[in-house]
Amino acid sequence: MTASQPGDNTIEKTVIIGSGPAAWTAAVYAARANLNPLVFEGGITSGSEMIPGGQLMFTTEVENYPGFPQGIDGPELMQAFRQQAERFETRIKTRNIIECDFSKRPFVLKDDQAEETRAHTVIVATGASANWLGLESEQHFRKAGLGVTACATCDGAFPRFRNKPVAVIGGGDSAVEEASFMTKFAKPVYIVHRREELRASKIMQQRALSNEHIQVLWNSTVEEVLGDDEKGVTGIRLKDTKSGESRVVEVAGVFLAIGHTPNTAFLGGQLDTDDKGYLKLTDNYRTFTKIPGVFAAGDVVDSVYRQAITAAGMGCKAAIDAERWLAEQGIE
Repeated sequence: MTASQPGDNTIEKTVIIGSGPAAWTAAVYAARANLNPLVFEGGITSGSEMIPGGQLMFTTEVENYPGFPQGIDGPELMQAFRQQAERFETRIKTRNIIECDFSKRPFVLKDDQAEETRAHTVIVATGASANWLGLESEQHFRKAGLGVTACATCDGAFPRFRNKPVAVIGGGDSAVEEASFMTKFAKPVYIVHRREELRASKIMQQRALSNEHIQVLWNSTVEEVLGDDEKGVTGIRLKDTKSGESRVVEVAGVFLAIGHTPNTAFLGGQLDTDDKGYLKLTDNYRTFTKIPGVFAAGDVVDSVYRQAITAAGMGCKAAIDAERWLAEQGIE
């Protein structure tokens, strides 16, 4: 069975959109349930190359995913996910879905090669992209795994940060949470905020300001991440938003906490989202969206945990939900 072409009557039982832990776990479960899933793995465009695998493709070492006591590189983990799905004959297309029509059945999905695929069920597992400052130096140290990251929970325990100063960029609840978490490993922890008052909730602000290991650098923006390919990050150059003066602060790591953007633009607003843009589910324990037959899993619905293991768990649930929904509709 292949994706439908013009004049083709093929209707896929289950199409999975995404290529992170949620998508591949959904594929494994769907394939083992004989749903013959088709995965559009899409990817992040880097130059002329499309890189599937989600945010873990830019994580050099994953130490908190069960089953790997010595840790595993992010790209290696994602390759293992993909290979396991392929083992059960999951079909894969390295294309991005750019448009969906959920107003009719079967659903119609259009990819970036202008081909259409029809499906009885769709699992949206496209994740959320971390927001970055847009600095060339930031991206260099991020991609090289040399001290710039957007996940303290994922990377904060690495030896490179132990008992060394680090900077958390942001001023909301996420920034304060990341900074508080990092005080377990690094000291001091600087919160770099462009204003003179945090945006975090009052209780979170109190937590940060009362922590002796956290220092807030007010009215400051990052001009450049400093370091080299041998030592990694060694500091940041900050600009004072009031005086315009620059200064260098020595740090061994930079943690971005300025939010995430769920990858949902291609859905055209057909599914409900919360005030942060994350897809809303109709049941806290299941993966149903407001449109029967459309399910969502992973970071595209999760603004709280954003972990590989939680995304994988939701992928499992989405595949089981899709299987049971198809059975209830009498679709074999």
